[in-house]
Amino acid sequence: MAVLAPFGETQPKRPITFEDLMKIQRISDLQVSPNGQWIAFVQTKVNLGANKKSGHIWLVPTQGGEPRQLTQGEGSSSRPRWSPDGRSLAFISNRSGKLQIWIIPVDGGEAQQLTSISTQADGVIWSRKGDWLLFTSKVYPDCSDEDCNQKHLEEASKGTVKAQIIDEPLFRHWDEYREGKYTHLFIVPSKGGKTRDLTPGQFDSPTFFLGAPDGYSISPDGTEVCYTSNRTGRAAWTTNNDLYCVPVAGGEARNITKENPGSDAAPQYSPDGRFIASTSQARNGYESDLVRLRVYDRATEKVRDLTPGFDQWVNSFVWGPDGDTVYFTAPERGQQPIFKTSVSRARVEKVLDGFNDNPQVTPDGKWLVMTRESLTQPAEVFRKPLTDGSPARVTHANDSLTAELDLHSPESIKAKGALGAEIHSLLIKPPGFQESRKYPALLLIHGGPQGAWDDAWGYRWNAQMFAAHGYVVMMPNPHGSTGYGQKFVEEISGDWGGACYQDLMAAADYLESLPYVDKARLGAAGASFGGFMINWIAGHTNRFKALVSHDGVYDQRSMYGETEELWFPEWEFKGTPWEKPQLYEKWSPSNVVQNVQTPMLIVQGELDFRVPTGQAFQLFSALQRRGVHSKLLYFPDEGHWVSKPQNSQLWYRTVLEWLDRYLKP
Repeated sequence: MAVLAPFGETQPKRPITFEDLMKIQRISDLQVSPNGQWIAFVQTKVNLGANKKSGHIWLVPTQGGEPRQLTQGEGSSSRPRWSPDGRSLAFISNRSGKLQIWIIPVDGGEAQQLTSISTQADGVIWSRKGDWLLFTSKVYPDCSDEDCNQKHLEEASKGTVKAQIIDEPLFRHWDEYREGKYTHLFIVPSKGGKTRDLTPGQFDSPTFFLGAPDGYSISPDGTEVCYTSNRTGRAAWTTNNDLYCVPVAGGEARNITKENPGSDAAPQYSPDGRFIASTSQARNGYESDLVRLRVYDRATEKVRDLTPGFDQWVNSFVWGPDGDTVYFTAPERGQQPIFKTSVSRARVEKVLDGFNDNPQVTPDGKWLVMTRESLTQPAEVFRKPLTDGSPARVTHANDSLTAELDLHSPESIKAKGALGAEIHSLLIKPPGFQESRKYPALLLIHGGPQGAWDDAWGYRWNAQMFAAHGYVVMMPNPHGSTGYGQKFVEEISGDWGGACYQDLMAAADYLESLPYVDKARLGAAGASFGGFMINWIAGHTNRFKALVSHDGVYDQRSMYGETEELWFPEWEFKGTPWEKPQLYEKWSPSNVVQNVQTPMLIVQGELDFRVPTGQAFQLFSALQRRGVHSKLLYFPDEGHWVSKPQNSQLWYRTVLEWLDRYLKP
């Protein structure tokens, strides 16, 4: 029988559990209606028992009110996009067995399937007049029609020989084999009918960017599409993505950024069609170059920088309805504020602090709509007056659950690091924290290396999950981290185990100096670059009592031959291993494995093609051969991240058990 608190008393808060983490409703991809009165968004829930996630489209009044679930039933739905008249939403769903475009009236009625393309559909957007839609599909470049693509797919599925003949280096990417297919843009009439490939050829059009805004846009008059594509023929080792504009009626695509050797991406037409805004990087081969916001004047063909002197990366952005102002997000010291600039006055101003994403502006120009989150609050929809005022909550999907949880807000920590720099960290204390106690502590190391720990909610490497297990958790942002200026970012290149390692040791020193931390019970864990750094740390210090290395580089030379985005190691280590072997050798943890004594848990996904399995297997073999306490947690069905619910459950359980074994009495 449950014991209830006396009337008027609140229940004491409790630590978060994995089951709680999976119960959280995940809100994303908000879209404001053409009349500004409604916000459509995706709300994803996890069914742990069924080992799956499913998303549905919801509507909520912009001024707040009760949300309404629009899509129902089996399958998962995502990417809601309003029709120009505001009467319906296009979305992507797998309810028919494959990802296809569906359209649903917002005032009631059943969703109707629009496409039945064999290679599946994604990334849908409407033309301004509403007479056709644009979408992406991964197709065979030698095919000019649907029958040809379907024939290729049937032959591949029925054939008993599964071998592939490969003649290009980017034959697999992140977590999938490309199998000879390329992403193309298609159009389809809004009433249904035959699809047409707008970007034929042996190129990705648009180029894939992890977590980036759309790489394509439709002109307001519906006559042109602008998209990102790398047509150098060297997509595995260059980042020279350009913007191409192609007439919808047919014709040759025109490169409008050919003067820039770096990456141009995320084109967006201004509401009046005069300009195309986009993100831009100056240097070819450097994916972590400063991301600027530029604008192309379609009449004069001249380009202007809208963020001169701004020293942070431009992330997502949106035009204001005036056709002059652009609102965007950018990292800043563990936050992601919203900023604005304009064509008429290219000067960056901050609009809103905190961690924000997916900014939208209502058509009347009165409201800014966005998601906001923190390390104590999962993402929810907010609105803010553009003139003044504070943000107000629009959705409350997780209030009842988070009200039960003892989640400590992060403390902002500063410590002196390498090269005279100030190193910023976030620190979280465990539930029920008592100053007089001694706690084990955990240093978490982020990936990238050009990334950062933010005051933002997450489902992988959720810091509150470690704190709930009784750990003081420190998340440092060492050299190479974003949000602290481009110079700080660039000081990691060619120096992977140098200044960054010193910064992390300074963070560990600070952690050990805290009166409530037991310095004899200090652990460290990280993934991707963080995994590399764990491997590096293991060969250089014994101060940690337990280590966790997830998808980390062990041997830089062999890593070059296994990975797919070759521009990355070529920039970081100043060339190829046969041209510039010195840095590959200098920053290889394999060269110091003979020094490793600390127990290590290694985690690896078979489908990780960024840091492939060979790295983990080599490391595990070396540790086992040397008699170092070690385990390998291997996922045959995961890539660079562990995303399936039950796999995630196993990940948290295994990692925490490993840490507890060595860090708790």
